[in-house]
Amino acid sequence: MKRNFLILVAVMLTVSLTSFAANKSEKFKVSGNCGMCEKRIEKAANGVEGVTSADWNKETKMMEVKFDDSKTDKDKIQTAIAKAGHDTGKHKAKDETYNNLPACCKYDRTCPVEKSDK
Repeated sequence: MKRNFLILVAVMLTVSLTSFAANKSEKFKVSGNCGMCEKRIEKAANGVEGVTSADWNKETKMMEVKFDDSKTDKDKIQTAIAKAGHDTGKHKAKDETYNNLPACCKYDRTCPVEKSDK
């Protein structure tokens, strides 16, 4: 009986430590201008499986995203945002997608995109 209890405690401890280790927070730059951009950017990030929260600040152009790193990573999140029409530090939106954004959402695209490590 005592042995079963110790095994149960060990399993519960392992599971709880694993779930805490999977949560990660990252910040990165995302180009955009307005409240419509903010909604689009956050929606794209939140649409990625494993993302638990996404907050883009239109003044600083910084995105803070929290996610389960066993389900996704920063690169996948940035790719989803670029597919929505917004350049990130590692991914540039396709010209066609950018051109379809409302006029108020067309940000300055002269900022260089970093080369991916992959």
